[in-house]
Amino acid sequence: MASQAPADPPPSYEELPNIPTPLNASATPLSASATPNAAPEPSPSPRRPPGPPPLLPLDIPALNQVRHKRVVLASTSPRRKQLLSILGLKNVEIIPSTFKEDLSKSLSPYEYVLETASEKCRQVYSREVDNEEKGEPALVIAADTIIISSKGRILEKPRNPQDHLDMLKMLRDEGTHKVATAVVVMKPLENPIDPGYAIESHVEITSVKFDANVSDATLVAYVRTRDGNDKAGGYGIQSAGSILIEKIEGAHDNVIGLPLRVTLGLIEKVMVPEEGLDDNMDNMFADEEE
Repeated sequence: MASQAPADPPPSYEELPNIPTPLNASATPLSASATPNAAPEPSPSPRRPPGPPPLLPLDIPALNQVRHKRVVLASTSPRRKQLLSILGLKNVEIIPSTFKEDLSKSLSPYEYVLETASEKCRQVYSREVDNEEKGEPALVIAADTIIISSKGRILEKPRNPQDHLDMLKMLRDEGTHKVATAVVVMKPLENPIDPGYAIESHVEITSVKFDANVSDATLVAYVRTRDGNDKAGGYGIQSAGSILIEKIEGAHDNVIGLPLRVTLGLIEKVMVPEEGLDDNMDNMFADEEE
């Protein structure tokens, strides 16, 4: 799963500024004391239209550490970048992985999605950690999303329109399926401790049930929108694909491609001060000496 973020939603009527009196309405007459030679009263300075104040970023120590540093997203997904902006990480650099994502399907679905995300993260990290021009990234984030059918089949992005339609029909006819997103977060360590980085990962699972009454014609119409072409399972829950969904159990943003609660937790774990790592290393060496 980068484009510009969508425009802000239109304001509600309560947020709109007062509408001024039309120019052709009756104007206020000059006062009796006014004279043609009197200096005109200064016009009031323009005021900012009323509305809600801008949102402040999350004041969380781990996010504050990297907010103005180099954060790399190992994905071309505009949806993942937009979700990271909700955490206040608005200047995320997109550097896609070139990993072919062709691991053996003999792996369990959870092993498959986790190893794919891990390979994407490690590959981009190894390319960027010695970047002389930009410097090493403070954080590298990677994710991979798959659909797991009720029969355990791994579904990724559709290959063509017919594959797309067949995929959606199967998900409708089988009932409930699972969405698995693996998130991997890496940061370079200042101390020369092998392997030179800290890494945290997690696989989040969400259950999704298609509406069994969705017609073939509706599925064809959705395929023709091209909305699901670049999405695992061939549908986007945050767009027109929502017409296919009857019920979701679990994190909604996990289906979009990046569970924010999980991602924040991984960032907090990986950004633990390295003093704690030093203590662990001292204890390990002490155990070896004994």
